[in-house]
Amino acid sequence: MEAKHPIDSCTTVTDLVLPGETNPLNNLFGGELLARMDRAASIAARRHCRRIVVTASVNHVAFNKAVPTGSVLTIEAKVSRAFKSSMEVYMDVWIEDRESGIRTKANEAIYTFVAVDRTGSPVPIPGIVPQTDLEKERYEGALRRKQLSLVLAGKMKASDATELKALFS
Repeated sequence: MEAKHPIDSCTTVTDLVLPGETNPLNNLFGGELLARMDRAASIAARRHCRRIVVTASVNHVAFNKAVPTGSVLTIEAKVSRAFKSSMEVYMDVWIEDRESGIRTKANEAIYTFVAVDRTGSPVPIPGIVPQTDLEKERYEGALRRKQLSLVLAGKMKASDATELKALFS
């Protein structure tokens, strides 16, 4: 199985924020943004492995900036690292000012997906070869994030989390 590049999975979803998707402050509901990110990330994950993918976890979400009604919202998703059957998808969320057209990063998120066969059993996936500095940074961080998640879930001993231990050495 030949490794792929993050750009191979790149998915861009652009949509308008409508009044029915907003809270009383006229900003996009957080849950609506999570659903949009899940769809964008699942497309990126499927592009990477060309298999059925299921959301395994929402590892990180930062709601840094409100997304007002009428905004043009763009989600950019790429696979940042692939493991045996799971992959981390990193997303950047941008809002576009209606008048100036200037794009501002509003949020970011990291989801984990698992590739499965038709019976729901995990299947092997291609690796990732990062190319840009940002892709390399996200690739390296993905192993630390995975180890931290496993330690917190009680599925890995902290003493075995070599990448995490290296941060404190």
